[in-house]
Amino acid sequence: MSDDPSSSQDWKSGDSGMDDGIGGGASSWQSSRPVTAASPAPGPSVPTVPPIERLHTAYQRRHETDYIANFWSALGWGILTVGFFYLYMYFQLIRRMRDHNARRLDLLDAANAYAWEVAGERGLQEELGPHFERTAGDLESLRFLGTRLKDPVIWFVIYMAAFWFTSARVTPAPLVSGSLAGVGILWGMIVVLFVYCGLDGELVKHDLAEGGVEAELATIYTRLGEPLPQPDPARMKDRDNYLARIIVSIVTVGIYTFWWTYNIMNEPNRHFEINWAWEDSLAHAAQALQQ
Repeated sequence: MSDDPSSSQDWKSGDSGMDDGIGGGASSWQSSRPVTAASPAPGPSVPTVPPIERLHTAYQRRHETDYIANFWSALGWGILTVGFFYLYMYFQLIRRMRDHNARRLDLLDAANAYAWEVAGERGLQEELGPHFERTAGDLESLRFLGTRLKDPVIWFVIYMAAFWFTSARVTPAPLVSGSLAGVGILWGMIVVLFVYCGLDGELVKHDLAEGGVEAELATIYTRLGEPLPQPDPARMKDRDNYLARIIVSIVTVGIYTFWWTYNIMNEPNRHFEINWAWEDSLAHAAQALQQ
């Protein structure tokens, strides 16, 4: 397990070597996502932190939010701690998606607001208006998705309640004790599978919405003189077959959940790394526009 090693204290985080993997066509991405109702182009808001500073801050925070999980390390520590380390990882898997999505919204919103400022200075707001409107619509989709992400503490408490219930014992009545343990195991498994389905679904929806923002920002920044790579539609992950995964998990008495856990750790890791490469290009472009 590690954090983002490429993050630094200035704009130049270094080339991640993934620009080619991200460079798809804007038209391909547009055709792969649903049409979003046009929203008003971003105008002046309540004076707060300048967009360029918000962009800089969100860019630097990725080492705090984009937690890279290592399945084999987690498995080893889980065995050594008799399963307690898994409780920590369960919390982290939920927390990192919530914090990553919030940071990405801040970064993309700031990048859009900064581009609007620059476009105004160059008299290009009217020309680029449709792109800003579509960007605003996709940003609203990201905000809505953010409201659906539950506090990881809540799900941790629910899981711990199931864990406690599993450990419950009624000494004078072994039959009752066994029944409580069985219900507890079933409850705990339901909680885990529900969370796994939710994490996968949110990853798919989040990637689709933010890819739309990236596609529009790439067009906008290119027109402003600082090209950005277009997101590659091939990066989009298909939604898992949840019913099949749940059935296999039950049939194998939970053994299959180890493979599912590996996916739940690895797929967001890849998503983060793709995001970092694009963010490096965005940071370079924003810095160049300041000069």
